[in-house]
Amino acid sequence: MKLTWLILIPTIGGILAWIAGKRNTLACRWIALAAALADFALALSLLAQLDVSAISGKPFVQHRVPWVSALGINYFVATDGLGLLLILLSTSIGIAAVVASWREITDHVAEFHLAIMVLLSAIIGTFTAYNLVLFYFFWELMLVPMYFLIAVWGHENRRYAAIKFVLFTFIGSLFMLAGILGIHFVHAGTSGIYTFDLPDLQGTIMPAATAMWLMLGFFIGFAVKIPAFPLHTWLPDAHTEAPTAGSLHLAALLLKTGAYGLLRFAIPLFPTASLQISPLAMALGVVGVIYGAILSFAQQDLKRMVAYTSVSHMGFVILGIYAGTELALQGAIIAIICHAFATGALFLIVGMIQERTHTRDIAHLGGLWATAPKIGGFTLFFAMAALSLPGLGNFIGEFLILLGTFQVSRTAAVIASIGLVVSAIYGLRLIQASVLGPNVKNWTLSDLNARETAVLGAFAAILLWIGLHPQPIIETARTSLIQIRQDFIATSAPLNSDSGRINSTILPLNKFESRKNTGRSTND
Repeated sequence: MKLTWLILIPTIGGILAWIAGKRNTLACRWIALAAALADFALALSLLAQLDVSAISGKPFVQHRVPWVSALGINYFVATDGLGLLLILLSTSIGIAAVVASWREITDHVAEFHLAIMVLLSAIIGTFTAYNLVLFYFFWELMLVPMYFLIAVWGHENRRYAAIKFVLFTFIGSLFMLAGILGIHFVHAGTSGIYTFDLPDLQGTIMPAATAMWLMLGFFIGFAVKIPAFPLHTWLPDAHTEAPTAGSLHLAALLLKTGAYGLLRFAIPLFPTASLQISPLAMALGVVGVIYGAILSFAQQDLKRMVAYTSVSHMGFVILGIYAGTELALQGAIIAIICHAFATGALFLIVGMIQERTHTRDIAHLGGLWATAPKIGGFTLFFAMAALSLPGLGNFIGEFLILLGTFQVSRTAAVIASIGLVVSAIYGLRLIQASVLGPNVKNWTLSDLNARETAVLGAFAAILLWIGLHPQPIIETARTSLIQIRQDFIATSAPLNSDSGRINSTILPLNKFESRKNTGRSTND
């Protein structure tokens, strides 16, 4: 029941905070913070149950209850090492979101905390659902509180940004829904069993063309949420108009649900089709790396600049996932986690600057280090993390991705490495424009208080720890990545051309490497 409680605690806390907030806004904040802390403590207790020496990539905790048995719809939640890392990430970001909103949100405080806590429940549900209908329910549930966070507590063009966010992600979700229903009926047609449970659907026999179309439905749905180029245009608007807690959830968690969906569903369910589109997916990742970095440099709005960095960093994640090598997958996981803390911290800092100066225009900023040295120091640290300074976690993730990609495609690795150069340019511009240079507006600002310093200090410590000692992250996700990699390197055993059907089987590693590097077909 721990996984169920992980999903329920934020919502229960949000409801209690909403009730208390009608009379006392301070009590509302403390109740939400207590619920987030309790959820994080429960997630830590799961970490003690994980056996990193296990050779199986199967979930180590699961809870399954029949729901609509005739249709194969069950309440089935589970987690492995990969899922646990993302649960820990979600609960820690939930704490930071409550703390970051302590002084920023002054209107409809009770409703705001209800929204961010329900959003946290939906995200954790997305990371734990092993039934495709349940996963889709949580996936769509995320849209509702996120829409209100942007539309109600956002900035000038908040309604436009909120509607654009919902339209893009909802339409993308319809493609995924078509893929979910498709594999459900294909599996029922070949086995006679109606099920939406992920373990049962893996290995479903289907025509190659059918597998490709169904996989593309999943891929489009997840690519919109990541967001992959050219489906990214909703992201800068949503980030720019969202309140600080909304931007934090978007950057640190919602984008990660797309990457998680590729690793948990798209590749395991359709390994052969995923292998076939890997060159295209890697190309989209590389374009995203360069495109996002260049557009970030071109922005005049500080928050929009940080938003475009997410397009670049998540391009690295797509590249690592579809490169499919051990190093690339390890790098993708580390990049997912470190991007959450580095870019999330930058959004927190932008929110703190806007709260104090009431502007995000780079032309009006500058010279803040002299008046608020703590803000200047943390801005420098997290900008260096975003441009992958050695010694910090982002460098480990992106370096492993490039190293793993180089084994598969030297061209993709070399072009993507240019993104590191461009990231250094926009990172230095971010620092120069926001905290260095002349104090043209004669700002006299209050520096970080103890609450803000604690949150940013914790984020900085995590990035430094991962940068110097990434092994615990790698070990926690090791068995999960082994299973994902085995799914990804599965190739179809060619049957007779009349049937045109495929049955995925796992090949030895050396056969896959030979096929990827030489282009020769491999029969098993």
